[in-house]
Amino acid sequence: MTKILFPAIDLKDGECVRLKLGDMDQATVYNTDPAAQAKAFENQGFQWLHVVDLNGAFEGETVNGAAVEAILSATKNPVQLGGGIRNLGHIESWLSKGLARVILGTVAVRDPALVIEACKQFPGKVAVGIDAKGGKVAVEGWAEASELGVIELAQKFEGAGVSAIIYTDIDRDGILTGINWENTIELAEAVSIPVIASGGLASIADVERMMQPDCVKLEGAITGRALYDGRLDATEALETLGVAE
Repeated sequence: MTKILFPAIDLKDGECVRLKLGDMDQATVYNTDPAAQAKAFENQGFQWLHVVDLNGAFEGETVNGAAVEAILSATKNPVQLGGGIRNLGHIESWLSKGLARVILGTVAVRDPALVIEACKQFPGKVAVGIDAKGGKVAVEGWAEASELGVIELAQKFEGAGVSAIIYTDIDRDGILTGINWENTIELAEAVSIPVIASGGLASIADVERMMQPDCVKLEGAITGRALYDGRLDATEALETLGVAE
């Protein structure tokens, strides 16, 4: 299976930012025009886009909707969106606007039955975002920790039709220390659902690591700060994955 490298657009107050360790007060603005950023990623050869409504994740409803719609208009690439999507109405509304798939995070912890119902109503269009801090699942935009283990939560959705699990190690997010491969691979081996690695991708070494045999069950990885800072060259990364144009 060809691995997918998902460039990330994290939206805060309508701008494209990166957080450090999930802290909204530690945001670096990389582009004030998210739609232009989306088009730039497409032009670089990326084939998917990962978007997060950071304000929405904290507030429990879509906040950066206008920016997301502008992104959808600007790129022909499929887009997955997380942050503030908490009910079937939210899901239906976004999918009707052309989103390829929604990412359910907090609601997956609070109401697993809703995720299972969403998978029935919108087959292939629902991913689950599992954000972990110290091995436990965090919710409400990472502001709150639960007592739930990562694998314990993931296994609740076995057989439900979840298209992917996006696993983020918050302790590594935005600090360029490398992906937590040990825990990511452990999760991938514990479920049949494809897993996407997120949090800490630092360099081409992480992209090369994803191509190793023990990562066969990974769908791909998300890259943010390393791409924006120039530590990861888009062309080299896509060539490594065998998807360069």
